[in-house]
Amino acid sequence: MRAEMTWFPVSLVFMQYVIGIPFLVKAIHANYYGGYDVDNWCFHMIWVTIMRLTLSQLWQIYSRLHGIVKKHQISTVGFTFEQIDREFHSDDYIILQALVATAAHVWVPGFRQLPLWDSRGLVTIILLHVGPTEFVYYWLHRALHTDFLFTNYHSFHHASINTEPPTSGVGTFLEHVLFSGVMGIALAGPVIFGGASISMIYLYCLFFDFMKHMAHSNTEIIPITLFKAFPLLKYLLITPSYHSLHHSELHSNYCLFMPLYDHLGGTVNVKSEALHARLREGRAEEVPEFVFLAHCVDLLSSMHVSFVLRQFASRPYSARWFLYPFLVLITPVMFMMWAWGKVFVAYKYTLDKFSCQTWVVPRYGFQYFIPVGLNSINGLIESAILEADKKGVKVISLAALNKNEALNGGGVLFTDKHTNLRVRVVHGNTLTAACILKGIPEDVTEVFITGATSKLGRAIALHLCRRRVRVLMLTSSQERFEAILKEAPKELKRYLVRVTKYQAGINCKTWIMGKWISHKDQQMAPRGTHFHQFVVPGIPEIRKDCTYGKLAAMRLPTQVKGISTCEFSCERGVVHACHAGGLIHCLEGWTHHEVGSIDVDRIDEVWEAAMRHGFSAVY
Repeated sequence: MRAEMTWFPVSLVFMQYVIGIPFLVKAIHANYYGGYDVDNWCFHMIWVTIMRLTLSQLWQIYSRLHGIVKKHQISTVGFTFEQIDREFHSDDYIILQALVATAAHVWVPGFRQLPLWDSRGLVTIILLHVGPTEFVYYWLHRALHTDFLFTNYHSFHHASINTEPPTSGVGTFLEHVLFSGVMGIALAGPVIFGGASISMIYLYCLFFDFMKHMAHSNTEIIPITLFKAFPLLKYLLITPSYHSLHHSELHSNYCLFMPLYDHLGGTVNVKSEALHARLREGRAEEVPEFVFLAHCVDLLSSMHVSFVLRQFASRPYSARWFLYPFLVLITPVMFMMWAWGKVFVAYKYTLDKFSCQTWVVPRYGFQYFIPVGLNSINGLIESAILEADKKGVKVISLAALNKNEALNGGGVLFTDKHTNLRVRVVHGNTLTAACILKGIPEDVTEVFITGATSKLGRAIALHLCRRRVRVLMLTSSQERFEAILKEAPKELKRYLVRVTKYQAGINCKTWIMGKWISHKDQQMAPRGTHFHQFVVPGIPEIRKDCTYGKLAAMRLPTQVKGISTCEFSCERGVVHACHAGGLIHCLEGWTHHEVGSIDVDRIDEVWEAAMRHGFSAVY
């Protein structure tokens, strides 16, 4: 039942925070309109909640920054969409604890009229945490691993074998209530013995969350030298690798933050120290067989990466209302990346025995049309290709504008400059063309195409004319049209027709869009027209009496593992055809570069290879 709750509409993602509205109203009234709130409680509850959510977000960013954590990562198995969905409510406990604390503030004697700071309370909290809190948690946790409680409650948390920071907040309602009570033991001490303050709530909540997130972070950050310098510290400080064994092997390492209680209870996993030492020595760098070299699309899409908003990134991208306030942060980051950014790893996955990664050029779509910055972009692409070549990557596939004809000739610039590359450079457009062509019904006898003399437009036109389909090629360049016409067999040249106005397609019901089209020009298409497209971004769907195809994309084979991010606006498990084209190149072991013009003779061959490897087109 809990897993099913994850499929709330995206528009309702933040609805649980409606609970905070009364707190916000009360805080504003008390601080700006002369109202009264004991201890300014609602103001502090809002801020401690914001700080806890921010801390969680920072840990999430850190744990998925491949360049930082790759050396000490505990599990290299990628995360899944199923885990992201299951952990959708990982912040619910923060809301629950704010409500419980507010109830205590109203009804518990001594928990009102609190000073901002009292050092006595801090000492009391430390003593109570080390003693009763850790002790009670340890035995409660062991109880949750008994058959009945584990099967009906705690197994939901342990469904995530490979953990990350949000996993720490995943549990059933019963567990949240119990663990909130455990947390409350230390907070109750200063109330009973004196020294309670507002600051202790901030400090203890943030300490508790920091340690939970660290333990589930999937990267070993505690240096081995720390335990060598202070041997007793191993009884007082949990490490991420220590807790990872609890998730992978279950019946050991039950402690909260202090392994002392596992030692006393005889439940320490014997592998704990060896695993910690091995991970701190560092892993050998994982070399992928395949790299897809993408770029940022627009400012808002910066949030559509797993190390920023993993829930949002696990769904097809669209501009959402809650993203716009982040422009204040995104804009300066964009300028910093423009000045100092380097290619980085966004995510990784495996397909059969092949390790695959998506790297990102730190440039946005609009920057590819600023002349003064083009050399810099080519420099970044070139550095990525050379880095891939140095590491032993087999294939690097260029995405979208990274293979722009005007930028680098579809990759020719790099293969001509570096003639001894071992890595194969691929633009993947052969499969893109195949996807579009296979989406055109066999009984179609005429098509209208814009972007007709582009790399894709040329290949589509030539392939269609071989099928004896009349191609109305919209282009203002007679020279470019004639160059394509020369490539067509003599007996088929009559199927290629140059047109210069949209009115030429007024009787054609199959339009192939390779360039942006205005609302007015769309009206030229007859009723019932189907718009195929390879223009980025896609054209607006304004005609209710017409149908619109998606950008050429392919569903990955079922063997793909560890993918938890949607590729821009693609559905889960779907990638753009040029991405799939690079994968096919790698899977087939082809040794040629696929750059420059599309080889029309290879379109059917590439399509058949895709079908053979279990890919399927998405229309």
